[in-house]
Amino acid sequence: MTAETKRILVVDDEETLCDVMAFNLEAEGYVVEKAYSAEEALAYDLSEFDLILLDIMMGEISGLQLVRIMRSNPATASVPVIFCTAKDAEDDMIRGLDTGADDYITKPYSLQTVLARIRSVLRRASSSSRDNTSSSSTPMLTVQFMGLQLSRRTHVCMVDGEEVRMPRKEFEILFRLLSDRNRVFSRAELLSEVWPGETVVADRAVDVNVTRIRQKIGRYGRHIITRSGYGYGFMDDPV
Repeated sequence: MTAETKRILVVDDEETLCDVMAFNLEAEGYVVEKAYSAEEALAYDLSEFDLILLDIMMGEISGLQLVRIMRSNPATASVPVIFCTAKDAEDDMIRGLDTGADDYITKPYSLQTVLARIRSVLRRASSSSRDNTSSSSTPMLTVQFMGLQLSRRTHVCMVDGEEVRMPRKEFEILFRLLSDRNRVFSRAELLSEVWPGETVVADRAVDVNVTRIRQKIGRYGRHIITRSGYGYGFMDDPV
């Protein structure tokens, strides 16, 4: 698809930066709207955008909180989000990605870097959409182990009949482990599948997400085993 068909919302409380970014994106052919706060962003129908470019440090509602709101709403759960922020510590990056962002860019950044990341995220979103609507190559939509069940159709994780809220990255990691049980995946494999093309992601992001997954899935957490120096797997009979 061409840039002209893509709608992007730029959200940043630094109005000058927001205006400049919007101007440059429009020059690339995107249809762009602006919001100077998360509150202003929520006044839009966010489901109509193809991508949200978002700052983290804003007013009463932060960028992280806005993403949580989006991911909890089925209408906006799959809208791609890229954080553009001055928070450049590794823990900040992991927190942002763990919240459900699709990419994380630290300020100061070049326009060309932002444009490249936007194109990459939009390509992945478009590819995912095609996969989900293709009748000839429909990916696995549901995986289950005893009372643990994940559905890609509804993006819901059920643990013994109770729904467990799970950010996108956690969901995708667990879905991948469950879809090929009794196999150990390296961190590099999980990074390439769950964060494809995202050069800013550290191995630590996988470890943090797996730790949280184990805590959330209760008695099934022990089935996620660690192979020191390699990675993780979901085992039917963990040792």
